[in-house]
Amino acid sequence: MKINIKYFGMIAETTGKNEEALEVNEGISARELKARQIKTYQIADPESVQLAVNQNLNTEVELKEGDEVAFLPPFAGG
Repeated sequence: MKINIKYFGMIAETTGKNEEALEVNEGISARELKARQIKTYQIADPESVQLAVNQNLNTEVELKEGDEVAFLPPFAGG
């Protein structure tokens, strides 16, 4: 199945791209995808990376065809 991934901030700089369409296996979770992409692109400080699936901050979901997954860098409060 195909999903769309968007990268922001330092993560986009590390991957060298702002977005990509990715073919993944049925049943993959957002958490598994995060681990896969962190390993693929050697993203620094993986614990600080947050995911948003279809604009919801939740990694405990199984991804579906056409989902949008955003990799978000750490945010500074203020």
